[in-house]
Amino acid sequence: MALVVCGLPIGNPDDISPRVLQNLREADLIAAEDTRTAARLLQKHGIVKKIISFYDHNELSRTPQILASLQAGQTVALISEAGMPLISDPGYHLVAAAQEAGLSVEVIPGPTALITALTASGLPTNRFAFEGFLPAKPSARQNVLRELQKESRTLIFYEAPHRIGETLQDIAKIFPERQCFVARELTKKYQEYWRGRAAEILAKLKTPQGEFVLVLAGCSPADNAEISPEAKNLLAALQKAGLPDSQCANIAAETFQLSRNRLKKIIYSL
Repeated sequence: MALVVCGLPIGNPDDISPRVLQNLREADLIAAEDTRTAARLLQKHGIVKKIISFYDHNELSRTPQILASLQAGQTVALISEAGMPLISDPGYHLVAAAQEAGLSVEVIPGPTALITALTASGLPTNRFAFEGFLPAKPSARQNVLRELQKESRTLIFYEAPHRIGETLQDIAKIFPERQCFVARELTKKYQEYWRGRAAEILAKLKTPQGEFVLVLAGCSPADNAEISPEAKNLLAALQKAGLPDSQCANIAAETFQLSRNRLKKIIYSL
């Protein structure tokens, strides 16, 4: 008996692993985020099993039923509509409850959109933070982004097609100079990548469709460095000499190894 967490493809059906198929065949019960998608998957591979729904709004009520099945000696396979269960998908409460009850939990790994996008992004992969979906309300979303301004790790977000434009607008305002990577429909036929500053990517997006992953560079040491009085004095002297604001910021940034964008904000406050 075991709860078997099975990772499914995120787009390309050929990415399913033999171990996942084997465990689906051996399971007594399959708990699926989307029963229709699960039924098509099983039918394609000639698997006939009992499927029960297991999604965000019934996870808490379903958990005792699944625990009872596990305690009765059954093997239950947990699958999401795509990708790994629990990663911005239901399953956390069930796995935690199974662990608490001393039941066996096995994981058959599979693709995840966040790692796939990070790998393709060209941004640092040694340290990163996954933030899931940003809040839908603009004010809440902007507050979360501002809280992340000093985060040095690469940041990864999921976003819906009807909000990707607004999210990129917010990032362009809060992180105007940061490198950004956006992936759409990963591993599918119409997969697309965009890389650059958020404003540049936003200009290339036409009619967003499909599922998006957004990868954002973390802040550099220059972004967090203290602005010394000497740097401020240099800015003031360059302005007094009649140099354009952008040139003042560039010279001071190179001289003191500081963020050009931060220096621009200081210029505007002088």
